[in-house]
Amino acid sequence: MLGLGLASCSAEAQLLGKPAKRAPLPKGIELVFNHSDTSRYRSPITGQWRQGDDLEAFVLASIQQAKREILVAVQELSLPKVAEALVARHREGLTVKVVLENTYSTPWSEENPIGLAPHKRNRHHQLEVLGWGDAVAILQRAGVPLIDDTADGSAGSGLMHHKFMVVDRAVVVTGSANFTPSCIHGDPGGNPGGDPGSNRSRGNVNHLLRLHSSALASSFVAEFERMWGDGPGGQSDSRFGLAKGGGAAQRALVGQTPVMVLFAPHRRKDPNQGLGLLEKLLLGTRKKLDLALFVLSEQGLADAMARLQERGVKIRLLADPGFANRAFSEVLDLLGIQLPDHHCGLEAGNRPWQKPLDGVGTPRLASGDKLHHKLAVIDNRTVITGSFNWSPSAAHQNDETLLVFDSPQLAEHFSAEINRLWKGAELGLTPRLQRKIERQRLNCGSGVQRGITQGSTTQTNTTGG
Repeated sequence: MLGLGLASCSAEAQLLGKPAKRAPLPKGIELVFNHSDTSRYRSPITGQWRQGDDLEAFVLASIQQAKREILVAVQELSLPKVAEALVARHREGLTVKVVLENTYSTPWSEENPIGLAPHKRNRHHQLEVLGWGDAVAILQRAGVPLIDDTADGSAGSGLMHHKFMVVDRAVVVTGSANFTPSCIHGDPGGNPGGDPGSNRSRGNVNHLLRLHSSALASSFVAEFERMWGDGPGGQSDSRFGLAKGGGAAQRALVGQTPVMVLFAPHRRKDPNQGLGLLEKLLLGTRKKLDLALFVLSEQGLADAMARLQERGVKIRLLADPGFANRAFSEVLDLLGIQLPDHHCGLEAGNRPWQKPLDGVGTPRLASGDKLHHKLAVIDNRTVITGSFNWSPSAAHQNDETLLVFDSPQLAEHFSAEINRLWKGAELGLTPRLQRKIERQRLNCGSGVQRGITQGSTTQTNTTGG
């Protein structure tokens, strides 16, 4: 069985270094943040010590201690050490299965960068500069069973956006992080052949949980098996996206901590769909709501927060700088702003707040790094996390995980992370946003009101988040 504390597992302690003392976590739960200011590790990109927990080491420790089976469902896996660890366990006779998003299931070393979209060409360049090897190719050469979300005979779901691993049907590793250098350690700097450590990047701001619960693991195994079908056997019995049939949230205990897990997507009229669950949880807030979100693009959730504001609830929202100022972002609503898109269109049904929220901020991050959490803490007790961005795409198109914990003890740790990000954040109408507003006014005037297009609800699926 895996140790329940970072200091209790000597192998992992060596991987993670010597973290500073932290408040205790609930029994059966381990939690790491790659931008933490209470720990440090040596970056494999720069070779220098840096603040944060080593999320890759956290994953490797779980793989190393498996005894029978490892099931991996992640949007992207491009860490060769993780691939090599999976291969080693596969060769030792353990059952190892991997599900990836189809955009990332081809070895990057076999791609021609000239024909790639800009964001994929940038990814290719970064992995090439690192020179760490090709994780997917390593898995394929060793014969590790691997499929993607086209295994059902379709072109793929919106995104296979899960970020989870199940070990021995007893332990779940999950959170906001893909198994990639940019999601965990940071992006390399320099040009091809240049110094990988010349960038200040510390990676997208992420966390991972390790949850010791056979009951919870069984729910994740069932989700994995729906997607897996017969694996690479050629029968189109895998199920992704809406073909999985939705389903209600499931409840389990991790130690004594109640947890609820919902697997997306659902049809819009399905009463079990994730945005409806989020809205219900938000409206139950009594005093305080803290959020750290990569994406907020659902009008109903912004409207629910407006009702909380009217009731006197204290709201703090940290948003990713790259997404906060996009025309479809509901963060603009909270700031009392309506911004035309690049075609000068205004989203129908948009409701900018009459009383803008003071507690809106974007954290200061190194160029290229993103605030990648999908996190809320309600009344210092309820924690919402997972792979589920707060968007229609997550609810109705993508394969996603939405987790809800009832634990003041766990909430304390996530609140500390939000407090850390809040220090030094740019609040309200930032100079960057003001410049964008002025540019759009010059280009579009007041804009043209129109309906919500398909593109406006799916833009979050182009980011690899």
